[in-house]
Amino acid sequence: MGAPVIQLQGVTRIYASGENRVHALRGIDLEIAAGEMVAVMGASGSGKSTLMHILGCLDKPTSGRYLLHGQDVTRLAPDQLAYIRNRQIGFVFQSFNLIGNMTAWENVALPLIYAGVPRREMQARALTALRQVGLEGRENHLPSQLSGGQQQRVAIARALVNDPAIILADEPTGALDTRTSVEVMAIFQRLHRERGLTVVIVTHEPDIAAYCRRLVRVRDGLIVADEVIEQPRQAEKELAAVPAGEGKG
Repeated sequence: MGAPVIQLQGVTRIYASGENRVHALRGIDLEIAAGEMVAVMGASGSGKSTLMHILGCLDKPTSGRYLLHGQDVTRLAPDQLAYIRNRQIGFVFQSFNLIGNMTAWENVALPLIYAGVPRREMQARALTALRQVGLEGRENHLPSQLSGGQQQRVAIARALVNDPAIILADEPTGALDTRTSVEVMAIFQRLHRERGLTVVIVTHEPDIAAYCRRLVRVRDGLIVADEVIEQPRQAEKELAAVPAGEGKG
């Protein structure tokens, strides 16, 4: 593994509503090295989603420091954070977040529009990203013409199109059946293996966390365990044994 790409030092996050104060994070210390594949697991309300939002520069800590590639991003202005989100981090969400009246390749190309990439190059890069997730021939399909698994592949391609160093995935299999979940985890494992991407997956499902090499458990805004998974599940090897269309148990 490489040097730390993510460093949290004493990070807290407090939400205030009137006189009520909710301590979502209570002092998080965490390092993630370049090239790690990490699962962050916890129950609803544990603080894992707040942690993901801070890692993705979508939110700022109330106190503490967040160093990304050695840069203290807690002190950056909103436009600087937007630049980091667009260039260094790829996001994948449970709900896909695709635009319904745009084709698959146009959805993938959205980060490139914001980056000012010329249209010809933008389309070429979007098509390359779609090929990387196995969606050749679906480039001009609308989201409504794609299955849930295919929509999530489009979302993964969109996360890849700017060649980020980090992929942050928030419950990426939460809306998918068992076989499709394994297919998605196979993509993450392959990207991690072949491209050396740092992958952080937030999940409440132990079966999904088991595909990662490290498991960070969050409870009541604290990290309560941080352990290595010696033999992660291998999604590609499991696919043949998972019946198509099997529901999640």
